[in-house]
Amino acid sequence: MRAVASVAGLLEVFDVAPSGPDRFIGTTGAIGTDGRHGAKGAQALGQAIVAAAKRFPDKVIRSAHAIFARPIAVASTVELFVDVVHEGRSTATAVVGVSQDSRRCATVTVLADVPSPDVISHQALRPDVDTPDDARPATQAMAGHDLRLVDVVDVNSPDEVGPPELYAWLRYDPIPDRDDLAKALLAYFTGQLGISTTMRPHRGIGTAQAHVTVSTALMSTFISFHEPVQWDAWLLYGHESTQAGAGMSYVRGQVHTEDGDLLASFAQEGLIRPIRSADAAFDTPARL
Repeated sequence: MRAVASVAGLLEVFDVAPSGPDRFIGTTGAIGTDGRHGAKGAQALGQAIVAAAKRFPDKVIRSAHAIFARPIAVASTVELFVDVVHEGRSTATAVVGVSQDSRRCATVTVLADVPSPDVISHQALRPDVDTPDDARPATQAMAGHDLRLVDVVDVNSPDEVGPPELYAWLRYDPIPDRDDLAKALLAYFTGQLGISTTMRPHRGIGTAQAHVTVSTALMSTFISFHEPVQWDAWLLYGHESTQAGAGMSYVRGQVHTEDGDLLASFAQEGLIRPIRSADAAFDTPARL
């Protein structure tokens, strides 16, 4: 029986457990109602953030740069190895390898530090867009995940054309109290709408075609957290695609609270290519 995904279940997946010195083990979640056989790359990013935070308990995670080399199967486990590059009094750096069946699937470089008092301080203002009450509710991807899109009717449609930008309000339930889980959850959604943002200006191309006639995948993500990372209501994820070509796309974005606090900045590279004839031989769910 396929499982109904939930934010509470996702937090359990993020919360990897120690399995030895600098080693952790985690689950990849069950096959969902969408029939997806592969875990989202941002899930491995979240697990790596939590593993690094547990390895450096006296510090907070300030940034993470993930490259997703191979797909990760759901209904299984992953192993994480934290390769410490440097561990000092105020900063630490590690490369977290995420493997499945002894094959490296993702590499995540993490920076941790001890926050200090401000010398200077400024931040980008929250974009002046529709409020969550005025935005359009989207299909619920999981229980506890309320997504509302600004000025978009169907984010997946190949016929809906707009500028290469996309704003999405998101409300999670529950919101974790632990700093590492909160950052893992915040980072998870940065990988969900980037390719849709890139496709918006191009009539006839939309994410409804992903894994059907077009191959798409998140290849890398960078996220920088801006302390303190705390929220209690809606988050605004802003996306802007600044370039697409040669089978790849680039998207940058920011995450603000409804009150205007900037919690994170992110960037990602996505793959957008014609589907290969070899892939077309598989049923669509098996490609996911």
